[in-house]
Amino acid sequence: MPEPPSTAATPIVPATFAPAEPTAAAPSAGHTLVELTSLRLMRDKGILSPAEYEEAVRDLSETAGMRAPDSGTVVMGKWATTLYGFAEADNIYDTTRSFNDTAGGTQVARAETQAGKNPRFTMGVRNSRFGVRMKAPELAGGVRATGMLEMDFLGTQLPVGNSGQPYQGSEAAYFTNPTFRIRHANLKIETPIVDILAGQYWQLFGWQSAYNPNTVEIQGVPGEIYGRTPQVRISKTIKAYPVTFEMAVAAMRPFQRDSGTPDGEAGLRLALDCWTGVQTVGATGSQISSLSVAVTGLARHVAVDNFSTAPTYTNDLGMGAVAIDGFVPVLPGSKEHKGNALSLTGEFAKGSGFADMFTSTSFGASFPSIPAPATAPAGTAATPFAADIDSGVVTYDSKGVLHPIDLQSYMVGAQYYFPGLDGKFWVSGNYSHMFSDNLHSYGTATKLTSVYDWFDVNLFVDPIPAIRVGAEYANFNTQYVDGAHAINHRVQLSGFFIF
Repeated sequence: MPEPPSTAATPIVPATFAPAEPTAAAPSAGHTLVELTSLRLMRDKGILSPAEYEEAVRDLSETAGMRAPDSGTVVMGKWATTLYGFAEADNIYDTTRSFNDTAGGTQVARAETQAGKNPRFTMGVRNSRFGVRMKAPELAGGVRATGMLEMDFLGTQLPVGNSGQPYQGSEAAYFTNPTFRIRHANLKIETPIVDILAGQYWQLFGWQSAYNPNTVEIQGVPGEIYGRTPQVRISKTIKAYPVTFEMAVAAMRPFQRDSGTPDGEAGLRLALDCWTGVQTVGATGSQISSLSVAVTGLARHVAVDNFSTAPTYTNDLGMGAVAIDGFVPVLPGSKEHKGNALSLTGEFAKGSGFADMFTSTSFGASFPSIPAPATAPAGTAATPFAADIDSGVVTYDSKGVLHPIDLQSYMVGAQYYFPGLDGKFWVSGNYSHMFSDNLHSYGTATKLTSVYDWFDVNLFVDPIPAIRVGAEYANFNTQYVDGAHAINHRVQLSGFFIF
C-alpha cells in the first residue's frame, strides 16, 4: 500500500532523557537513550527499514488509518513501542428494544412483543480502543519479530436486567463500567521465506479486515464476516510491481473444542498497486488501498454428543464455506488527491456451519429438548438437551439426526469523498442480505429467521486533525420463517478522537 500522508498538526520532536551525572559507563554527550518519535521519523532515520515501516502501518491502519505513520512511538535503541487507538462516544436511537450498542445480526423483536413496540436510546463509550505494537531489532537476513496487544471495552459481562434478578447486571454497570477485553494479542516472525503469526488475530476467512465496510455503527454489522480468534498462521507475500500476491494458511481455534481438531482456513489475495482509491475501513481506518480481490475458505469438523440425556457416542460432521471479497476504486484516489474519489467493496459467502463468522448471528437456531420416553407418566416434561457446542452452527432434528445450518450472504458498499476537501468529508452506504435455506426445518417458525436484510447511509467529517464525527441511519429487517417482518430503524451519532 502506498505511504499515507501525515495528518499531524505539528511534527513530533524527539526528546532525550540522559543521566544527570555522566559516569564511565554512561553514553557520551548527545547520545540518545530514549526517543519519543513516530513511525515516519523512525523510517526516515533508518531505525525502521522500509519493509518494517510498511508492515507497521498495515497493522495499525484498521484503527488509526492515515494517522498510523505519526502514531506516538517510544524508541530504546532499535526496540520500539507504538501506542495507537481512539476514544469513541456513541449516541444511538432505536425504534425497538432489540439491541444494545452493538447490534450485529441479532434478531429484531417481533412487532407484537413489548420489545418490538417500544424504542430505546443508548449512550456509551464501550467501543473505545487502545493498542500497543512492539518491535524488536531486525536481525541479519531480514528476520523481524513484532508483538501486538490491542484492547477495547466490549468484553463479556453480565446481561442487562432488572435489579434483583439472578445473573443480571444493571444498565449503569454495563455502560459506565464496561469490561476491558483483548482484540488482538499475537507475535509475528517475518522472514524472507514465510511469515509466521501465533496468537489472537483476525480470522483469515474473509481476509479481514481489508474489506470491512465503512460505517458509523459498531462492527460487525449484519451480513459482515467479522471476528478474531487464536490461531497459528503461515503466509507469504510476493511483490512484483504493479502486482502484489499473498497466500496464507492457518490452524484456528476450533469452534467446538470437543471436536479434537482445529478449524482450517486458507486464502489467496491479488492486488493491483497501480490502481488505488480512498478507503475507510470501519469508522476510523481511512487509507489509500489498491484494487484487490481475495478468495478464502473454511473447513471444520464437529463431534456433538448424541441426542440423549446420557450420551454414549458422538455424531460427527464435516462442514465448510467459501468467501470472495473485493475492493474496486471507481474514481481513483491517492495520498496527494483524495477528493472526488469513489470506491466500492463487496463480499459473498456461502457454506454450512459458519454462522459464528458473523457477529451475534444464530438466526434463532437452538437445540430441541429431548422428548419424554414413551413409558414415562403422562405430562412428563421434555428434557433440555445439554449440548457440548455453541448454538447456531449445527442442530438436531426431532429424530436425533445432526444437521449443519446452511447460510449464504452478500454485502456491497460504496464510499464517495467530496472534491476539494482532501478526503475530510464523505458519504458511504452499505447493503447486506443473509438467508438460510434449511433452518426452517429445525424449529419454531415464529422464532427462526429466514432472511435478514440490512442497509445504512453514513456521513463523515474530520473538522480538525484527530477528530472525526459520523452520523448514520440504519435499517434492520428480520423476516421470520412464518413470513412476519420485524423492522428496527437506528439513528446514530458518534465522535472519535484518533491517535
